[in-house]
Amino acid sequence: MAQRRSPRVSLLGFAVSDDLLAEIIARDTIMPTQTHTFAWGLVRSLRTADCPVHLLSAAPVSTWPGNRQIRFRAGRFRQDDVDGQLLAFVNLLGLKHLTRFVAAWRTGSRALRQREVDVLLVHGVHSPFLWFGALRGRRYGVRVVPVLTDPPGVALPTDGWLVRLLRGLDTALVRAALARCSGVITLTPALADDFAPGRPRLVLEGICTVEPFGADGGQPVSVGETRDIVYAGGLSRAYGVDRLVEAFRGLPGDDLRLCVYGRGELAGWLRDQATVDRRIVPPELLPRAELLPRLARASVLVNPRPVDQDFVRWSFPSKIIEYLATGVPVVTTRLPGIPAEYAPWLTFAETDTVDGLRDAIGRVLSLPDGEARALGAGGSQFIWATRNPAAQGRRLHDFLADLAEPGGRPAESAAAEGVGSATPGGTG
Repeated sequence: MAQRRSPRVSLLGFAVSDDLLAEIIARDTIMPTQTHTFAWGLVRSLRTADCPVHLLSAAPVSTWPGNRQIRFRAGRFRQDDVDGQLLAFVNLLGLKHLTRFVAAWRTGSRALRQREVDVLLVHGVHSPFLWFGALRGRRYGVRVVPVLTDPPGVALPTDGWLVRLLRGLDTALVRAALARCSGVITLTPALADDFAPGRPRLVLEGICTVEPFGADGGQPVSVGETRDIVYAGGLSRAYGVDRLVEAFRGLPGDDLRLCVYGRGELAGWLRDQATVDRRIVPPELLPRAELLPRLARASVLVNPRPVDQDFVRWSFPSKIIEYLATGVPVVTTRLPGIPAEYAPWLTFAETDTVDGLRDAIGRVLSLPDGEARALGAGGSQFIWATRNPAAQGRRLHDFLADLAEPGGRPAESAAAEGVGSATPGGTG
């Protein structure tokens, strides 16, 4: 039987150059690092599976005044031998969605026509991009496949009534667009169940783009003057950072140190805590290249996200994959989106309370060095063997190739709850 041609893919979303991302992080209230990492993980995975990829991208910025730049211009860029086109838009509430839709219609239609695209991947639940795909995909014979990393319409504590009203309208538009798609790629089964029921699905909770540390795939447990408990991500109560600090306070040991990396509403509070407890290091925001070695030198990496929030059932924190890749033991709360096959390599907090986190961290710290090293190395080997770009690229290739065939329905679909791994379950 002749081998099928690899599908030609356009990725519509937020994959921009590293230089542009650095500019955004320097002046924006949000930190779209995980969006950027996941997008380029998709690109890398597709290319390992011989799928040609072209990018149609908007700058991932918060709406004014979160980002003070109002006008974003069109342009071209190239990174890692991949060509991309930046979409112009006006960064004001309401106009942002409208102008992004217009830009996608103009630039995207031309790209679909000239590049003879088989599949349009739409990264995220961004209604202008989803509706561009829904309206133009059929016109050009292109299969439209959204990549759902978050639920639509998640309200923020700072949202006023108008923003909440617009979020509700946007959620309705997203649901209507998803009903017209050819299939979906989601971080967790719940995202597909709740927002794209009946659509063919591929559950892909993440892609490991971090090379394993150490010759054996694991990083030896830190043997320096301090034992570092480390968290990296958004510094907010929603992610459980305040509970982590209180849990740490109750751990005995003058050689312990709590290191927190990121940005968020608790940054000032954390600096205050560092003045009270000398074992707490003031928070830092580091480039990814500097952050990863810090993670690898830790004794314990912690994901303290509370489990009782509405969005948690749709979530898979990408930091779990990055943590495991470093070869350091990982403590996490029992989030429902974590696939069962991760369990042997994680130490779970039995509750997401201060006491639960403290007990779990204490269990890891009390392990003999050999056991801690074996636990970390096993997690690193597991995540790299099963979630590396080549492995995930094969799954993406087969799913998209099946969709691209006339009348095709992928084997990994809504009827097959277990995909890729046994039963796999996104940005924190």
